[in-house]
Amino acid sequence: MIDFGKFKQSLTLLESQFGHWHTLDTSLPTWIQEAVSESVIQRYETCYDCLWKVLKRYLKEGLGLPDVPNSPKPLFRIANENNLLTSDIAQWLIYADTRIGTSHDYDGEKAKAALKIMDAFIKDAVNLYQTISGETWS
Repeated sequence: MIDFGKFKQSLTLLESQFGHWHTLDTSLPTWIQEAVSESVIQRYETCYDCLWKVLKRYLKEGLGLPDVPNSPKPLFRIANENNLLTSDIAQWLIYADTRIGTSHDYDGEKAKAALKIMDAFIKDAVNLYQTISGETWS
C-alpha cells in the first residue's frame, strides 16, 4: 500500500503558504516579504521531492512497472506515457529545472522564476495526487 500522506501534507502546506504570499501586504518590510517568498520556495522544494518519490513508488507498486528510474525527469516521462499527467511533459520538465535551480544557485531571478510557476505546479500536483491516490482534493 502506498502512503500518500507526506505528499498530501507537503502540497497542503505549499498551497497554504502560496495563498499567504498572494495576499501579503506589500507595505510590510522587505525582509518579511522575502521571508515569505523563501518559505513558499522551500515548501515547493519539499513538495516536489515528495511528489516524485511517491510517483516512483506508484509506478512500481501501483502500475507494476519493473524498471523505474531513480530521478524525476525520467519518472515524469514514464508518468506521461501512462497518462498520469494532465499537463504537457514540457511543463513537468520546467518544474524539474526550477527545483534544480532553486537548490543549486539560489538568487533573486531564480526565486522569481520559481514563484511564477507555483500556481501551475500546485494545480498539476493536485491533479496528480487525485489521479494516483484516487482521492478528491479538498
